[in-house]
This record gives sequence, structure tokens and C-alpha cells, in this order.
Amino acid sequence: MGDRKRYPSDVTDEQWALIGPFLQAWKAKRVSVSGQQGDYDLREIVNAIFYQNRTGCQWAYLPHDLPPKSATYYYFALWRDDGTDQVIHDLLRCQAREKAGRAEDPSAVVLDTQSLRAANHVPAATTGKDAAKKVPGRKRGLAVDALGLIIAVVVTAASVTDNAIGIQLLDKVVAHTPTVTRAWVDAGFKQDMALHGAVLGVDVEIVKRSDTKPGFVPIRKRWIVEQVNGTLMLHRRLAREYEIRPESSVSRTLWASTANIVRRLTGTSTPSWRHQ
Repeated sequence: MGDRKRYPSDVTDEQWALIGPFLQAWKAKRVSVSGQQGDYDLREIVNAIFYQNRTGCQWAYLPHDLPPKSATYYYFALWRDDGTDQVIHDLLRCQAREKAGRAEDPSAVVLDTQSLRAANHVPAATTGKDAAKKVPGRKRGLAVDALGLIIAVVVTAASVTDNAIGIQLLDKVVAHTPTVTRAWVDAGFKQDMALHGAVLGVDVEIVKRSDTKPGFVPIRKRWIVEQVNGTLMLHRRLAREYEIRPESSVSRTLWASTANIVRRLTGTSTPSWRHQ
């Protein structure tokens, strides 16, 4: 980080001690033919990704004292495509669960979707309109555990049904976390998903909201995923759909979740844009 003034989104020494070893091991395996390993400090690359996630700025508007767009995007895309972002996130998630006294992998998940408006440069081929919410853009599906830690992410056009997204989420959950045997969803997910869950060995329970109580009422078991969506919205880059590729949106979500997990593990916080 050198002598520059730190940003609120920068990783602390304690947080970097959690992320750094994974990236240093990754870097050690990628020595070029000439023996070079890159000119940029990977901690500063992570700081740039966290800064952009938190502030929502465009690539060209990254501060001059952070690595430039060319270097930051190079690593962001590389880690997105080779799965490094997923590996780091999942290993830290296991640490967070162990710290909370849980097993490394969960036995139950909660699923939900969120529709996001797309910016005008996002390709029409990967967007659509949510027929129920009248939102043009994309839809982000999450599967989270009982602690609110993300297990799987799916990003599609907003026109894709919750049921179809739920099936994709279940496939990803079972592929990467086979210990899951139970899933809770809202009424937007239909019986087809429950049948698909049964085939995969996952008991899918539809938890409906109460129509007898007026106003907003948190729903047991389902509420945790709503909390996660709210926390992700503190990262302005996720408050609207800016990414050309849905895969980049998934990576953005994983990095935002990683930032949340390292704060949980170290007992620190990052001021929100509402902070006075």
C-alpha cells in the first residue's frame, strides 16, 4: 500500500493475512517464461476491486493511487475465469462457519432472487423484464446458509422465472456442497423445483408469508437471505446491473461476500455511504 492514504474499503493487515496466502500461492504457480510474476502488489489489486465494489465507480474512474484499470481488470477477469474468486470465498466461508461453532459445510440453505435494473450498456441478449416486478435487467439468485453466508450465486436475465433459477441454484449447491439436504424458498418457487430437489436428495420447503398481519413481517427461515441481499446493496456496484457478462456479476457478488466474511472473521467494519 506504500505511503498512500488508505480508503475505508482497503483490507487491513489482519484481513490480508486471511486472503493473502491464497493469492500468494496462486501467484507462485503462475511464473511466466521470463520469470516475471507481475509488477503489481496483489493486495493493492484486491483493494481496487473492493473499492470499485463499494463505491460503484467506473473502471476509468479508479483513483490514481490504486492500480490502473488495465491491471485491475486483468486480475479480476483472470480470477473470475479460473475460479480463484470462488475458491477464496468458499475457504473463508468455511473458516467463518467453524468460528461460529458450525461444521464447515451446511446442511440447509435458503434461496431467493432479486431483480436489478440494468445500465444502458448491458447487452440486451443477457437481460429481460421481470414480469411480476416490472423490472428490466437481470435477476440474481442466492443460496445462503443459516449464518447468511453465500453458498451459490446465479445471475440471469430478469425474465427467467424464479423456478428456473432455483433449479440452477440447487444444482450448484449439490455439486459444491453435497452435505445440504434441506432448502427453504418463498412462494415464487413452484412445485417443479421441489420435484427437482427430491431428485437431488434435497427436501425443498415453500415458506409462505402471513396474510393476516399488516405491514412488513420478517418470516422465519426466509429472513436471513433478505438480510444478505440488504448487505450486498451496501456495495454500490451490486445495486444495479453494470456488468457486460453475467459471470462478472457472479464474481462481483463473491468479492462483496468475501469482504463481508473477512470483516466478520476479524471483527471489523467498513463505513457505509450513509456513515456520518
